[in-house]
Amino acid sequence: MKSIRRLIAAAFVVSTAVASVAMAQTADVPGHPRVNEVNQRIDNQQNRISNGVANGTMNGKQAARDETRDANIAQRASADEAKHNGHLTKKETRNLNRAENRNSRDIRRQKAH
Repeated sequence: MKSIRRLIAAAFVVSTAVASVAMAQTADVPGHPRVNEVNQRIDNQQNRISNGVANGTMNGKQAARDETRDANIAQRASADEAKHNGHLTKKETRNLNRAENRNSRDIRRQKAH
């Protein structure tokens, strides 16, 4: 019974990771360099997570946690963009980059172990 639950949980994590990677791929927004910077970093994080799962350096639980963090950062970016007609202020960009730096550091530490 436990093995079936684990199999279902692992399938869910992998399908969620694949779906979020597909959704995270964004095109550049002309005239919005800060938005493009944040979006590119989120895409890079998604690729690192996918590669970690694919080569076995990260497990599904770690990937799911990092995917959730990236989704939170993307949601915050969208909310900040909505406040300023699709732009991000320097302060908002700095805060989003700090969150990405923390997540990047966590991914690197997880893949090292």
